[in-house]
Amino acid sequence: MNELKLTARVQRRVLPSILCAAVAVASLAGCAPLVVGGAVVGGTMVAIDRRSSGAQLDDESIELKAANRVREAIGERGHVNVTSYNRQALITGEVQNEADKMAVEQAVARVENVRTVINELAIMGSSSMSGRSNDAILTSKVKATFVDAGDLHAQDVKVVTERSVVYLMGRVTEREANRASDLARRVGGVQKVVRAFEIITEAELADMKPKAVK
Repeated sequence: MNELKLTARVQRRVLPSILCAAVAVASLAGCAPLVVGGAVVGGTMVAIDRRSSGAQLDDESIELKAANRVREAIGERGHVNVTSYNRQALITGEVQNEADKMAVEQAVARVENVRTVINELAIMGSSSMSGRSNDAILTSKVKATFVDAGDLHAQDVKVVTERSVVYLMGRVTEREANRASDLARRVGGVQKVVRAFEIITEAELADMKPKAVK
């Protein structure tokens, strides 16, 4: 009898909370779905990244592992950034000598799942904090220019800036690559634009049209 009374008492306390939580979750699900690597259109999640989900995960892993390998290879001698897109690793920054530049490239190339390495390291003193802040501002300006253009899918072009040199990455058509490069060059303060794109055909792009995920 005591057990039954206790159960009833618990039910009276817990059930209202459960019902409220269920209503809240249902409301959230209806107006603001959880989105990972996609966009929401009319309450439906739409995939927008041109990389496979596996490539996206690999890129995150490559960047983390590469940072550790670089530290092991040259310690604090230099300022090195590794950006991975579709398993293509772009190395930017500054190192003290050619030996360190090659050591960094070899370290990154040994990271699991790296397909290609683009070594854009400069042999010179490390950039200043003010220089890096300026690079961050230029990156934001270039991205904003892509959005304002309206005829370019800004999320499909990755922008990396180092010493006012803008590097563009992504899986794009030749048409998109030319447009992105032209827009980036027009941004005030950009000294040079380096294309590190993976070029795809218009037919391949058509096959990548977003698909609704139920």
